[in-house]
Amino acid sequence: MIKNIWITLSLFCLIYTGVVLSVRSGTFSFTIWIALSGIFAIFAYLAYGKNWNNLMPILRYMICAVSGIVFVIFVICQTAIISHSFDKGKNDLDYIVVLGAQMRGNNPSIVYRYRLDKAYEYLMANENTICILTGGKGANETISEGEGGRDYLLSRGITTDRLIVEKESRDTVENIRNAFNLMADNVGAHNKIGIVTNSFHVFRGVRIAKRYTSDEVCGIAAYMQPLYMPNNMVRETFGILRDFVNGNM
Repeated sequence: MIKNIWITLSLFCLIYTGVVLSVRSGTFSFTIWIALSGIFAIFAYLAYGKNWNNLMPILRYMICAVSGIVFVIFVICQTAIISHSFDKGKNDLDYIVVLGAQMRGNNPSIVYRYRLDKAYEYLMANENTICILTGGKGANETISEGEGGRDYLLSRGITTDRLIVEKESRDTVENIRNAFNLMADNVGAHNKIGIVTNSFHVFRGVRIAKRYTSDEVCGIAAYMQPLYMPNNMVRETFGILRDFVNGNM
């Protein structure tokens, strides 16, 4: 029974690798699923016959200890991610900060478009809020993410005086720090700030923002396609751990 569970998980990860690759996102997150498929295959082998009992006791203890620690860390991170996945923000914020995502040519990727659509929805409902679009130009992009986000919102009717572009940042931490620097003309004010990003990314965005400002910060969760949520939530776990270790959260 246990062996069959591990085999099923291994096959699922292998199939899901193809799903992730089909997006052609330019990232290497698909390797996570290949690695997981291999790990589950090893567990299936150990569950077969007497293979597990044939291992040295110290090795069995080490495998159980490491697996237990990884599982607990994963559950904690997933709980944190889910806890902010439905954040709706607050009305009448001074600023919303849209975290950048990949551009495809001159158009936002589907992930980025979901963030921009949520920003558009918020700006239409809160006419005094200023929007900061963040993100630099990657090696595989023809325009910076900040500029691409601005152009998208302009095309939907948001006026230029409500849009500020940040186009130097390379990751989430720089997105947020550079956006705060652009609020320098309002130094000393108690700003109310919303972090706009996809649901799986809100927890980390908000925690990083609170690390770098004493202003009031809330999350505004944008949609994400359910099919790709497993990949994004697993990958986000690594992002949380990295930023926690680096002192950004």
